[in-house]
Amino acid sequence: MSEIQRLKLFINGQWVESKTDKYMPVYNPSTGEQIAETPCCTKDEVQDAIQAAKNAFPAWSATPPIKRSKILFKLRDLIVEHMEELTYSVALENGKVWAEAQGDVLKALEPTEYACGIPNLLMGESLMNASTGYDTVLYREPLGVFAGIVPFNFPAMIPMGWMTPLCIACGNTIVIKAASMTPMTAMKFAELYKQAGLPDGVINIITCSRHESELLLTDPTIRGITFVGSTEVGRHIYSTAAASGKRVQALCEAKNHALVLEDAPIERTAAGIINASFGCAGERCMALPVVVVQESIADKLVEAIVRKAKDIKVGPAYDKTSGMGPVVTEAHRQSILKRIQMGIDEGAKLVLDGRNYVVEGYENGFYLGPTIFDHVKPGMSVGDTEIFGPVLAIKRVKDFEEGLAIMNANPFANGSVIFTQNGYYAREFMRRTDGGMVGVNVGIPVPVGMFPFNGHKLSFFGDQHCLGKDGVRFYTESKVVTTRWFDEEEMKKEKVDTWDGTI
Repeated sequence: MSEIQRLKLFINGQWVESKTDKYMPVYNPSTGEQIAETPCCTKDEVQDAIQAAKNAFPAWSATPPIKRSKILFKLRDLIVEHMEELTYSVALENGKVWAEAQGDVLKALEPTEYACGIPNLLMGESLMNASTGYDTVLYREPLGVFAGIVPFNFPAMIPMGWMTPLCIACGNTIVIKAASMTPMTAMKFAELYKQAGLPDGVINIITCSRHESELLLTDPTIRGITFVGSTEVGRHIYSTAAASGKRVQALCEAKNHALVLEDAPIERTAAGIINASFGCAGERCMALPVVVVQESIADKLVEAIVRKAKDIKVGPAYDKTSGMGPVVTEAHRQSILKRIQMGIDEGAKLVLDGRNYVVEGYENGFYLGPTIFDHVKPGMSVGDTEIFGPVLAIKRVKDFEEGLAIMNANPFANGSVIFTQNGYYAREFMRRTDGGMVGVNVGIPVPVGMFPFNGHKLSFFGDQHCLGKDGVRFYTESKVVTTRWFDEEEMKKEKVDTWDGTI
């Protein structure tokens, strides 16, 4: 067993040994071994990180956007240069197989490249002679210090893609509360930011429990919170931080559904479902854990899905031949097992059982095989609530209308998908689905980084989504300036109209 690494905090550009006596374990899910411990930092250390970000803000916000952009360009090149190392880090601590782990890093790179264009993204609006002799200009300005609260499932993409690049490109500073289960990748990114020339204090990374992180929701220095995680916690963050006058974007749970119509090509549709349902071991809020299929083709589709799922090679994340890796911790594995048993107890038909999956040579890893339920009825928890694991529920319906109604009855609305070759039904689906990100024959309809990550209903709390133009608006506030320059006649005036320049 290798030596357990003790992690530090990244505050004001320095690696700081925490004064805490409480450390949280970080595991290699592929082997079950503990590889590191990360500090549950003290409240004073949270305040230190906030203060460092506050101190850095005046100079950083005054830095011209084009100079901020140049640092991000350097960071972009460093990410590419260190792609192998960052990919391995994700695979090691999270359990994503190699291609998925590399995709996690690439999805951090993508918003970084988008943020490199910040001089254009921050350009405002103007109108000369908005009223006679009066000119009006709208500017976008940074707000101050933001906090990012991060889940375990995407150690690169979420903190270093969704949160940090646009935030700092807009001229803000940030405190990232990294996920205690998977903090190491974010810390590697911090080193690259420093190497790229980012001033001290612009980005700070801490790890702590919910108790200490509560300070981020109430401290008056923090102007906004960006969060990804459960709906229960997201609702609390939204209500608490908003009550303290902060901006909030809280990206929360999902139970994405796909509707498969009888004209869909069986084999290609099944392949798309396999990728969407079991990729990343189902640990993503844009996974596809429910398929709603027309009864006329249901038997054929289920047979194809089960056949393809059995062919998935489950194995260690950093083995490039593995098709699906472990889940993140043993505790999470046990929670998924309980949910599978609940599905059995509810009467759903278990057509593929992945509960006793053992990987030879990695018997202590946190593995589950693909698990599939058929004949799942509305009201069964296995088909209606988030499990966050490699579990697929299949619901059978008679037609498009019944399927759409079942999908829209779900309280979550991150993504929704239809598999069909029928243009009419595809258009009807796009128009009438509640999902904020819609796929037509696309199992994971996550848009590229110049568009927002667009969850609806209980999948999102806030006003502006992350990424794209929504992200720029979230991290800035607009300022409208009206100017008037006097000519000789105007300077002689001794009276001004009540609505001077506004009508």
